[in-house]
Amino acid sequence: MDVDTRTKISATMTRREAMLEPDEVTVMLRLKKLGWGTRRIALELGCSRTTVQRYIEAGGWRSYRRARRKTLLSEYGEWLRERFFRHGGNADVVRQDLQREVGVAVSLRTVERAVSGFRQQLAAEARATTRFETPPGQQLQIDFGEKAMMIGGEKVRVYVFVATLGYSRRPFTTAFRHQRQSAWFDGMEAAFRHFGGVTEDVLLDNAAALIKHHDAVTREVVLNDRLHAFARYWGFRPRACAPYRARTKGKDERGVGYVKHNALAGHDFASMEALELHLAWWMREVADIRCHGTTGEPPLERFVRDEATKLRPINGRPPFRQIRELVRKVHSDCAVEVDTNAYSVPWRLIGETVEVTISGAQLRIFHAGKLVAAHAEAQGRHRRLTDPAHFVGVTGFGGPARGRLPVIDAPAPAHPELLRPLAEYEQLAGGQW
Repeated sequence: MDVDTRTKISATMTRREAMLEPDEVTVMLRLKKLGWGTRRIALELGCSRTTVQRYIEAGGWRSYRRARRKTLLSEYGEWLRERFFRHGGNADVVRQDLQREVGVAVSLRTVERAVSGFRQQLAAEARATTRFETPPGQQLQIDFGEKAMMIGGEKVRVYVFVATLGYSRRPFTTAFRHQRQSAWFDGMEAAFRHFGGVTEDVLLDNAAALIKHHDAVTREVVLNDRLHAFARYWGFRPRACAPYRARTKGKDERGVGYVKHNALAGHDFASMEALELHLAWWMREVADIRCHGTTGEPPLERFVRDEATKLRPINGRPPFRQIRELVRKVHSDCAVEVDTNAYSVPWRLIGETVEVTISGAQLRIFHAGKLVAAHAEAQGRHRRLTDPAHFVGVTGFGGPARGRLPVIDAPAPAHPELLRPLAEYEQLAGGQW
């Protein structure tokens, strides 16, 4: 056999050795047990005698392990891992720390290759949520969801308030046309009445209507002053879930989706009242009696047995918003603004400070302790409610002024001579304006 032939056979056998499969190694071991020699096995399988001896000594198939090449960052593995997790996976910040603190200057791509093995673990930690069970009566989770629906033949955006008891998973839901602070409070009070009591804690989202500030790093929370007052009134502790970690409030997050895709899916309603009736039926006939996937029993059954007696009774307490007191300044358009809506007051009070009281869907405005205006509370936003009597005597409104102008329950001004009827000025000027 010439040199070229032997070289070709050797190269073929080398490639063949790299292609050996576990089944071939098994055959090799069986032939050895049958008394075959290593040379005969090598000829039979088309590989080198050395390969046969190596597998027989190993006692089976072993995967090929390529020697790991040493890189510039090989010795900084633990340091890179700690910085990578500290900076939330930002490889460029890790590169900057590496150059500034360790004195190793490498490209961003080099750092990205070095930390590539940590990315899957970082993503898994970000998705991981430890499930915890709260005792009966301990926690209520609340949230809002929105859905475009047909109400009265018109497509409108409906905001669905959902509250879920942490232990029994019993839900409550109601609908609003907005999700301002008043809707949050009304929704919570409706849930308290539905469940017949108040929990120790209420876990809520970082809604601007409730939370002034929540630092994602320090976890410092600044609650809205009115939320503080509402919580004191009902006797619960408000707790805000971590920013960008809605899974902390997972029971209610899933509850919002359940309401949107089960209670409201494919339905149109003649009015908001019809929607409310449908939600009441759905809670009673569907949500309360279904077998919950986590607890394995109907929420109502679990609530009645273990949680109902653990709630703090409300004892017929009236709604927090039954009396709402505000202070406003009268604008130049003879109106005060409350929740983006404008309510008229007598024109003589322009620039004055007035007290606004909201109770039972009625808005009353007082000046110096006397009632000067009363309106029904506006439903919606950016509405203007006016009383024509508030503009009597204003030129251009219902004709020129005649005689001294009446004021509806308004107190006498401090300087009456400054508020003369326009007719007197007309006489002095020699004609009408």
